[in-house]
Amino acid sequence: MPVIDMPMEKLAIYSGRNPRPVDFDAYWLDALADMRAVKPDLDLRPAEFHTPHVDCFDMYFTGVGGARIHAKFLRPKHIPAGTQLPAICMFHGYSGHAGDWTDKLAWAGAGYIVAAMDCRGQGGFSEDITPVRGTTHHGHIVRGLADPDPQKLLFRSIYLDTAQLAGIVLAMAEVDANRVYAMGRSQGGGLTLACAALEERIAKAAPQYPFLCDYQRVWEMDLAKDAYLELHAFFRQHDPRHLREEEIFSRLGYIDCQHLAPRIKAKTLMAIGLMDTVCPPSTQFAAYNKMTCEKRTVIYPDFAHEILPGWSDLVFDFFTNQ
Repeated sequence: MPVIDMPMEKLAIYSGRNPRPVDFDAYWLDALADMRAVKPDLDLRPAEFHTPHVDCFDMYFTGVGGARIHAKFLRPKHIPAGTQLPAICMFHGYSGHAGDWTDKLAWAGAGYIVAAMDCRGQGGFSEDITPVRGTTHHGHIVRGLADPDPQKLLFRSIYLDTAQLAGIVLAMAEVDANRVYAMGRSQGGGLTLACAALEERIAKAAPQYPFLCDYQRVWEMDLAKDAYLELHAFFRQHDPRHLREEEIFSRLGYIDCQHLAPRIKAKTLMAIGLMDTVCPPSTQFAAYNKMTCEKRTVIYPDFAHEILPGWSDLVFDFFTNQ
């Protein structure tokens, strides 16, 4: 089998390259305190999209920094009184949005409540209003990287948005709080990890080739392109001789999902394509190997950062039956 990264025996024990900040735990403890201090001011507005069997809403809530966050919210109609349904928090790919209503109807038709979040400042309707010093030229990984305050990293806010969304869903009377799940691919996979790490009541998580893991490994593999291109641009424009390389990767460690992974309690099913040059397999294993929860990988030896045959069916079975 061709190898673009490490052989499987090394992937199975790889523990990551990007440094973990010494105050990482305190950073996220403070971040969660900030999130819990926010009054979400939840607003569910009937959507223009209609279907006979599912109620569809545009959901808005207030996130950290005062930004209004949008999600598509779907709920099966005619829920019997006292019935509680399972729910899924969905997260999209980098620069994208929550997607169409129709691609969520299968889950709603199977009896799930669905909340699909738009990441702030990306392709949907969520706001990005946090003031920040330094470059915003290209990409959200580096937004806030040059600010003296590491709390200004944009992905800190986005990760907290995922946890806040999950908390809102968990508190709904019609939701079974023991059956709230998270899923997504690429950026959505990374956000699935972050959501499950920061909202420890998530029962199951299904990340597909997660982004936002082990930035320094990506750099050293010369794969700071495609989704990670902003790392390349940042160094060229702001540290061309890499005099601050250690400082920069340490700062990125605050938003590195591999360091959040040990917090995850959710039963986890992760899909990894071994030919993935967008989110290299080793970066994904860096997070997976740090998880202490019940977990399993589904390996696609010949597949890259693309649609993985059968994965959607595996996730459905994982959420519904396992």
